[in-house]
Amino acid sequence: MINFSATYTDQYQLSMAQVYFKMGHSNHKAIFDYYFRKLPFQGGYAIFSGLEELLEIISRLRFSDDDLDFLKKQGFEDDFLKYLKNFKFRGTIYSVQEGDVVFPTRPILQVEASIIEAQLIETILLNLLNFQTLIATKASRMRLVAGNAGLLDFGLRRAQATGGYFASRAAVVGGVNGTSNVLAGKQYDIPVSGTMAHSFVQSYDDELEAFRDFAQGRPEDCVLLVDTYNTLKSGVPNAIKVAKEMEAAGKKLLAIRLDSGDLSYFAKQSRKLLDDAGLNYVKIAASNQLDEYVIKSLLEQGAPIDIFGVGTNLVTGDPDGALDGVYKLASSNGKPRIKISESIIKITLPHKKQVFRMKDDNGNCIGADAIGLSSESGVEEMHHPFEPYKSMNLKKFQQEPLLQKVMENGEMLIDKRSLTEIAGYSAKRLAELPIEYKRFNNPHIYKIGISELLRNEREKLINASKRKI
Repeated sequence: MINFSATYTDQYQLSMAQVYFKMGHSNHKAIFDYYFRKLPFQGGYAIFSGLEELLEIISRLRFSDDDLDFLKKQGFEDDFLKYLKNFKFRGTIYSVQEGDVVFPTRPILQVEASIIEAQLIETILLNLLNFQTLIATKASRMRLVAGNAGLLDFGLRRAQATGGYFASRAAVVGGVNGTSNVLAGKQYDIPVSGTMAHSFVQSYDDELEAFRDFAQGRPEDCVLLVDTYNTLKSGVPNAIKVAKEMEAAGKKLLAIRLDSGDLSYFAKQSRKLLDDAGLNYVKIAASNQLDEYVIKSLLEQGAPIDIFGVGTNLVTGDPDGALDGVYKLASSNGKPRIKISESIIKITLPHKKQVFRMKDDNGNCIGADAIGLSSESGVEEMHHPFEPYKSMNLKKFQQEPLLQKVMENGEMLIDKRSLTEIAGYSAKRLAELPIEYKRFNNPHIYKIGISELLRNEREKLINASKRKI
C-alpha cells in the first residue's frame, strides 16, 4: 500500500482548519455526506469501491516533522502546527459495504467527527472513492457482457501514473479475474497474469525459435503472441508446432493471444486451426483497445475468445474519466446545515441520515432507495428529492438499512475482506438488481426519494435561508 501523509490534501482544507482552530471551533462536531450526482458511462448503476483501503489509510494518517516544516514555510502558524503534530482521525464513519451497487444523490458514506478532522480527510476520501468506484463500475460492465470468459487487467502502462495501482484493485472488485500489475498482485493478493510482447518475438531471427524458447522458459503457463508477422500463415502454425512439442514433453500450451486486426475473424480461424490440430484445449486470448461494447460485439459475432485482456479503457474509466463524487456538510456544532443553489439538484440534504433499500418478498431489489433521518426505522412514503409532486408508497416492501458503522474513534470496526470476497459480495448484490437497470442502452432510472420528515426539515432550512436574504 502507498504510504500516505496527512499532507495528501488540498491547501484550502488546511487554511480552513487553521481558522477553525484559531476561532476555537476545533471540537465542533460535523457530519459530512459522500455521494455522487451522475452515474458514469450513461449506465444504470455504480459499484462502490475503495472503502476498506480508505479506512486503513485514514487510521494511519499523520503529519510528519517534515510535513510540519513544509507547512511552516507555507505560512501556517506555530500554534496550529503544534495542534497538527498530534493529529489523528478520531471520528466515526458510516457506510454501505464495499462492492454494493450504489446510485446518485443518496449518501454512500457519512463522516461524523470534529470539523477539522472531517475536513482534513475530505480530499483523500474523494480521491480514493471516486476513482475506485469509477473503475469498479467499468469492470462490472465488462464482466456482465463477458459472462464466464476470463477478464484480465492489462492497463498499468496506460493508467494515469500510480492510479494504475488502485485501478487494479478496483477492477477486481468489479469482476476482473487477474492483473498484469505485479505490485498490485503482491499487495492485494490478485492473481498475476502476463504473456509476451511483440519485441520478444522480434528480438529473434525466427518466430518459431522465439516460441520454443518461451515455452521452455514458461512451460506451466505459456501463452504465445501470434500476430507479430502474420497471424494465420505464421503465428498460429508456429504456435501449433510448439504446442505439439510441449505435448511430447508432457506439457500443454495454455493459450495464444491475438492483439491486432479483426479479432472476431482471427479468433474463428485460429480456433479452427487449433481444433484441426487436436488442440481444442488451447485457449484464445484477445487484447487491443477492448471495452464492454467491443467485448459484447465480439461475443455476439460468435468469436471463440476465452480470455479478454482489457487495458486503457478500463483503467482510465473511458469515456468519463472521473466520477463526480462530492462531500457535503449536513450538520455542524449540533445544527443541521444546507447548501442552497439555483439548481435544485445541488441543494443538499441536512441532518444525519439513513438509506433504506426497498426489496420484494424474495429479497430482490425493486429499484428504489429511500433517504430518511437516522432516527427513522423505515420510510412509509418517499418523495422525489427535486420534483415535489412525485411520491411512492413503500409500506409493502422490505426495507434494508444500508449505512452501517464501519469506523469508530478512528479505528476500523469491520473485518478486512479479501478482494475475492468483496467481488463475490458485489456480484451477489448486482444479481439482486433487475436486468432493466443493467442494460447499456436506456437503462431504467433507479428511484431515489426522501422521507417526509427529511423533506420537511429541508424545507424549513430553505425557508429560513430566504428570510436572511
